[in-house]
Amino acid sequence: MSKDIEKGGLGASMKKIREIVEWFDTQEEVDVEKGLEKVKEGAELIASSKKRLAELENEFAEVKKKLDDEN
Repeated sequence: MSKDIEKGGLGASMKKIREIVEWFDTQEEVDVEKGLEKVKEGAELIASSKKRLAELENEFAEVKKKLDDEN
C-alpha cells in the first residue's frame, strides 16, 4: 500500500492526486523528467487507492452480511 494511504488514508491520497493534477494544469511548459515523476506518483496513488477501496467494499459487505445474518 502507498505511504500516503498508510499515513493519511484514502482522503490524503485523493488530495495528493488533486495536487498532482493542479501541478500539471499550472505548468506553461512541463519538464519531462519532473512530469514523469509526477505521473509515476499519481499512478501509484491511484493503484493503492483502488486497492483500499476494494478492501473497504469487502469490509462493508462483511458488516452487511453480519447484519443480515442477525435478522
